[in-house]
Amino acid sequence: MRQYSIASIPADGIGPEVIAAGETVLKSLEKRLGDVTFTFKTFDWGSDYYKKHGVMMPADGLATLKKFDAIYFGAVGAPDVPDHITLWGLRLPICQGFDQYANVRPTKILPGVTPPLRNCGPGDLDWVIVRENSEGEYAGAGGRVHRGLPEEVGTEVSIFTRVGVTRVMRYAFRLAQSRPRKLLTVVTKSNAQRHGMVMWDEIAAEVAEEFPDVTWDKVLVDAMTVRMTLKPQSLDTIVATNLHADVLSDLAGALAGSLGVAPTANIDPERRFPSMFEPIHGSAFDITGKGIANPVASFWTAAQMLDHLGEHEASARLMRAVETVTGAGVLTPDLGGTANTREVTDAVVDAIHSSNV
Repeated sequence: MRQYSIASIPADGIGPEVIAAGETVLKSLEKRLGDVTFTFKTFDWGSDYYKKHGVMMPADGLATLKKFDAIYFGAVGAPDVPDHITLWGLRLPICQGFDQYANVRPTKILPGVTPPLRNCGPGDLDWVIVRENSEGEYAGAGGRVHRGLPEEVGTEVSIFTRVGVTRVMRYAFRLAQSRPRKLLTVVTKSNAQRHGMVMWDEIAAEVAEEFPDVTWDKVLVDAMTVRMTLKPQSLDTIVATNLHADVLSDLAGALAGSLGVAPTANIDPERRFPSMFEPIHGSAFDITGKGIANPVASFWTAAQMLDHLGEHEASARLMRAVETVTGAGVLTPDLGGTANTREVTDAVVDAIHSSNV
């Protein structure tokens, strides 16, 4: 019997709703497979915790999380708490504290989903975006001086290190190598950002020599938005900086039909620390408590978590169940359907136990 301890941080908005749905599905897999168990411990960290304690998580939060096999994260952000406080108080300290430097965001058009792009269906858009997750534009370097005065200055310094760029580039090439098309697109902006981004380009070319079987090309980030919308079939694996991939992965989710189906894995490839898995849709306070949040992203990120833990059969079964359900038209309103969170969850649970999945 393989046993896994999962730290569950539902956090804000619809986070508790979709994480609860994900836990339900994982416990269903546990029953179906019979040789694996998942133990969840829930932590109430987030914006409500901040309002009570003045911090998003306790000072020993990372030490507490370190003993778990993985972290299952909901969403962070609240209308009455500044976004930089919620992000830098919880999610980023975990990603950076555990050196989860590879943010992996798969995107594909699921069966039954009608994407906004014309003449584009399942198989035409099947990407994995690798986002550098530890430095770049979100390194946190910079500051503000002369606050409130006309001469006030705010600086935000992007940090690109050779070790940081090399390791995420190598991770992306290795991932591309493992996929059938063996195709990688490196996103850059080296025409305007002539220091860090030029180094990014140079390191990409250096690492490419280690992977002669991978075909790769380089695209400026603005041109990439055009290519993603007009030539989605030309892309497969994509690697970009912290900021660029953050933006492009939201576009990718929208092109696949909804951010409600978009998952994320924050990976420490060296496995020194637990990795963290989260849907990318955010806290979505406009639908919080209505019971209509799309749980598919939380299911897909749970599948990523299973893969990371080595439970590949469980991961594949979960994704087959999800695709069976979406293909049958059981969809939440963000995908044009009428099902609620519970109905989608129940349908996936039923599909997991079906002999056809």
